[in-house]
Amino acid sequence: MRDLTSDTITEAVISTMRDTKDARIAEILESLVRHVHSFVREVELTEQEWARGIDFLTRTGQKCTPTRQEFILLSDVLGVTMLVDALSNRRPAEATQNSVLGPFFREDRPERAHTADISGGLPGTPLFFEGRVVNREGAPLADAAVDVWHSDADGHYDVDVPGLEDDSAMRALFRTDEKGQFGFRSIRPSSYPIPGDGPVGELMSATSRSLMRPAHVHLLIEAPEFQRVTTMLFPSDDPYLDADPVFGVKESLVESFDTYEAGSGPHREVTDEPYTLVRRTFVLEPRPAD
Repeated sequence: MRDLTSDTITEAVISTMRDTKDARIAEILESLVRHVHSFVREVELTEQEWARGIDFLTRTGQKCTPTRQEFILLSDVLGVTMLVDALSNRRPAEATQNSVLGPFFREDRPERAHTADISGGLPGTPLFFEGRVVNREGAPLADAAVDVWHSDADGHYDVDVPGLEDDSAMRALFRTDEKGQFGFRSIRPSSYPIPGDGPVGELMSATSRSLMRPAHVHLLIEAPEFQRVTTMLFPSDDPYLDADPVFGVKESLVESFDTYEAGSGPHREVTDEPYTLVRRTFVLEPRPAD
């Protein structure tokens, strides 16, 4: 353990972990040390650059609060969140694909009836969402739990709207009926920037990357004996689909958000203004046997 060099220090560090009792922890830590040391060697990191890196990570932690997780945001923009998701949720092409959960999911959301208006009275283009949950063979899954949440017309979630009377606007829990159907009314979400006032914003600026996420509706779907799906739907006409800073867009999750003029379309008798209609079937995979 003395007189270590750049060629010998990696094995020396790994040797100190030989008594790790948990085999999985030992595997992860050894690989971490090897990759970090290889990175340092590859770029020949200087003391000044490492100090800047430490400062960046320190400030990332200091930016975290109970309502903001800068480290998760860092994981998102580096593609780590989506990589972990892709490795953890391999599904056949016919099944609904996973995407990132994001920071705005809340357990304290109301359960609402089919076709309920969850807009909280916020202004925006009316959105009618009609969904169906089925298994791989197309059979409906009744009583599936469907969580929904999305931003408003300005790209803000309910937690970011000051003075909002309905503190659960644009989010709710639904249950599918015997046909596997659920639906709700809200307002069409908008694209929005990820937070740019912290260390992650500095990183995005330094690499000339856009902060703008394409508009989307989040859904988390659970049914007994089936794999949980955390997903989202993106409007096919959104200009930021190919530049999502958190890499959450998948072609199978891009959907047509159809626009109808007032007095036309399936919901012409419900609203007297132009509106958007989304229809989507979600296919769940059986839970693997233990």
